[in-house]
Amino acid sequence: MPSYFTTLFQRSSRLTVCLLFGIATLPAMAAINLNDTIPVNPALTLGKLENGLTYYIQKNDTPRKKVELRLVVKAGSVLEDDDQQGLAHFTEHMAFNGSTHFKKNQLISYLQSIGVKFGADLNAFTSFDETVYVLPIPTDKKAYLKTGFQVLADWAQGVKMTNADIDKERDIILEEARLGKGADDRMSKQLLPEVFNGSKYADRLPIGKEDIIKTFKYDALRRFYRDWYRPDLMAVIVVGDIDPAEGEQMVREYFSGLKNPVPSRPRLPVTIPKNVDSKALVITDKEATNNLLMIRYPLQPIAPRLTIGDYRQDIIKSVYKSMLNRRLSALTEQAQPPFLGASAGTEQVVEGYESFMSAAVLSQSGISATMNALVQEKNSIRRFGFTIAEFERAKKIEAREYETMYNERNNSLSSSFASEYIRNFLHAEPIPGLKNEYAYFKEFYEGITLEELDQYARKATPDDSTKLVFYVGSDKAGEIVPGTADLLKFASQAENRPIQAYKEKESRSALMNSPPAAGKIVSEKENKLLGLTELGLSNGVKVILKKTDFKSDQILMSARRFGGMSVYGDQDFYNAWYANPIVWEMGMSNFSAKDVQETLAGKYATVRTSIDNYTENFGGTSSNEDIESMLQLLYLRMTSPRKDKVLYQSFINTQKELARNSSARPEAIFSDQVVTALYQNHPRVMRQAKVGDFDKLDLERSMEIFQDRYGSAKDLSFIFVGSFDLDKIKPLIATYLASLPVADIKTGYQDLKIQPVRGIVKKDVRVGSEAKSIISISFTGPAIYSREENTRFHAMLDVLNLKIIDVIREKQGLIYSGGVNGSIQRIPQMQYGIDIDLPCSPDNVNKVIAAMFAEIQKLQTAGPSAEDVNKVKQAWLQDHQIDLRSNESWLDHLQTATLYQTDPESILTTEKRIKAVNANQIKDAANRYFNMQNYVQVVLYPEDKKDK
Repeated sequence: MPSYFTTLFQRSSRLTVCLLFGIATLPAMAAINLNDTIPVNPALTLGKLENGLTYYIQKNDTPRKKVELRLVVKAGSVLEDDDQQGLAHFTEHMAFNGSTHFKKNQLISYLQSIGVKFGADLNAFTSFDETVYVLPIPTDKKAYLKTGFQVLADWAQGVKMTNADIDKERDIILEEARLGKGADDRMSKQLLPEVFNGSKYADRLPIGKEDIIKTFKYDALRRFYRDWYRPDLMAVIVVGDIDPAEGEQMVREYFSGLKNPVPSRPRLPVTIPKNVDSKALVITDKEATNNLLMIRYPLQPIAPRLTIGDYRQDIIKSVYKSMLNRRLSALTEQAQPPFLGASAGTEQVVEGYESFMSAAVLSQSGISATMNALVQEKNSIRRFGFTIAEFERAKKIEAREYETMYNERNNSLSSSFASEYIRNFLHAEPIPGLKNEYAYFKEFYEGITLEELDQYARKATPDDSTKLVFYVGSDKAGEIVPGTADLLKFASQAENRPIQAYKEKESRSALMNSPPAAGKIVSEKENKLLGLTELGLSNGVKVILKKTDFKSDQILMSARRFGGMSVYGDQDFYNAWYANPIVWEMGMSNFSAKDVQETLAGKYATVRTSIDNYTENFGGTSSNEDIESMLQLLYLRMTSPRKDKVLYQSFINTQKELARNSSARPEAIFSDQVVTALYQNHPRVMRQAKVGDFDKLDLERSMEIFQDRYGSAKDLSFIFVGSFDLDKIKPLIATYLASLPVADIKTGYQDLKIQPVRGIVKKDVRVGSEAKSIISISFTGPAIYSREENTRFHAMLDVLNLKIIDVIREKQGLIYSGGVNGSIQRIPQMQYGIDIDLPCSPDNVNKVIAAMFAEIQKLQTAGPSAEDVNKVKQAWLQDHQIDLRSNESWLDHLQTATLYQTDPESILTTEKRIKAVNANQIKDAANRYFNMQNYVQVVLYPEDKKDK
């Protein structure tokens, strides 16, 4: 579980980031009455059984042949008795450890056999106020669906909880708790009593208390399950490829028999007392990675949203919040910004309560500058409101967001609907359905005025009221740490500073005044088997077009070329590595990055570039209407990079501060040591950024490298996948791609001779104050790539991941998470790499290593079981069916085939290759790739206290 102050900052950082446009036409509806109750999505079957259980059922075909099942329980850690702290979460774990219809380990094994992956698909989570179980089920066979409902029913009131299983699970829970330990956890425990004003929430972190987890009596766990897992506190959610009538019948069949306990304990809300006085808190830790300042204004009860008028108010709130945060973002475009990043707005803190919060990650400018910026921007909005230009941009952005949702209403993922219905059950979030939501916005769009928004801002933005100000950060040597009196003084001074109105910078309405002189399409051919149109352009650039109907309004673009950083010497490594972020920070043509965003307000068009050792990469995304904007962005990015010394210095200062902050993390230090052990300080292997790295950068040289790698379209093949109109996209391609310069630059990679160390290398790293370890084991060596071999290689890895879950976690209880991943690299030489990462207790390091090697050796000598091979293949076959209707998957496949000059039609034989994998092939692969005389083992241990 993330630390609570981290969660708060993340919540308050959620901004609308899509660049959006105007309103589409919607069939006429009856006049909207603001006093009418918000309706329920007409596509949803919503009901309640006689025992009080609520159910949500909706047919949805994305993805096909799959149903998303959820069991939601309004019971979380805040309901725990004093002897149960951690047992709400423990109960969730026990649901996977045997029930009325599934013996211990049988459930996970069965679900894996039908293609449901543990962790990635099958999952659950516990929070303060709720527990949610996630179960996606394939519908290839009706028996699968019946079993899925039976699983949910068993979780609801059929969990066995034997003494032996409870005792075995204690170790796994303690390992999960160990993963969360660190600076954030230590600081959160000091912070929570103040954040929650001394209420019960402060003492009920879902992970619980270790001494209780180790020693609680069995009946304490069973008592929690008996008291709170009851139908009047439950919802069953069924969304997917299922007939609603069938779904409702199955809900009644499997859940009508659930009983509420008599008597039932009342599920009372937890109240949080009001702040009486302003208060400050300073919490430091030597391993803290960021210095964070946050101001939390008084908690307020969340008003229920019941009417369409309430929904209109939500639209105003969303527009206001996005405008406020764009103002804060603009402040980072200074050579010495007041903060590295900031956000503000009203957010839900816990069930029933919300608060206006301002938060910022400190920069080198210091605490006073950060406080001034946060408070001044808040007060400026309270007094002067927003400008008309800000307002119009925000409305365009909000409009395009609704337009996107409406256009994709028939392609929305079942899991997204399930999440929405979870929020409705837990928090009464309105669920009128996308068609109604869009109709409401269309009705209200023009009617909302700047005066109305400013009136809302004055009401929603707190004045100099009672507040909690807190600083969390590092106390390492050289850090300037404020006192609590300092924080309150800075806050008071900021509130009393003279307020200035926001000055709107004049923005332009278009990226380009006129398009470039167009080139020509000189050739065209069709691949009917894959549905491709292949174009040759007059400048030598090639284009591949695949029109799809997977999304109604999405177009993806990609291009890759060999070259990358390998064409430069060691002396240019840092300038090449940072060329992309430097140039992107400064903007393009006559536009800063912020100017580009403002000019594109109301449009959905993005472009990105990146570089690695051996390739440079182009990417982009747009809506159907905004293909031209995406291509203009690409053209300007390639032909007109912008130089801005102020923004360059802002980038350098920000990156130095981020590098300085991250250097305290034990995990970052460990990661560097793993790379060092594996590649022996090779100068072209990137490690964690260091402050000194940025002193090696030169603006002029970075821009030269960027222009060299991205200023020429030589040898590029652009791929477009999505919902474009072929006749409309061709002229745009001729205009913006056929006109790109094709200067003669170096293409093709140079071998940088990055070779991993040979032999057995073992190293211990001692850093960090918590009793936690990480085991990293890396196997490397030469390989011969083919599609078939790549399939066998990854089947071997996935079989091992099954054994890590089944043996090292479930049977031995040595870890909570961990796994193995790897790849076969084709350039500059064919070689493979396998990385095993296993977090655990320092006391169990040797046991975990022994268990891991034992599973590898079993695979080498006996091979995998037929059951495990089938589990891997079933999961892959289901993923492949989803991939065949994914723009992203098709783009990745076509791009890889184009880059390596292989047959793109291989996607049509993927299923055949999956089905061909067998146990003997996986056994042989294990003997090829796990060379016990050639691996690197690095283990993280806590620092020795005697050395401190």
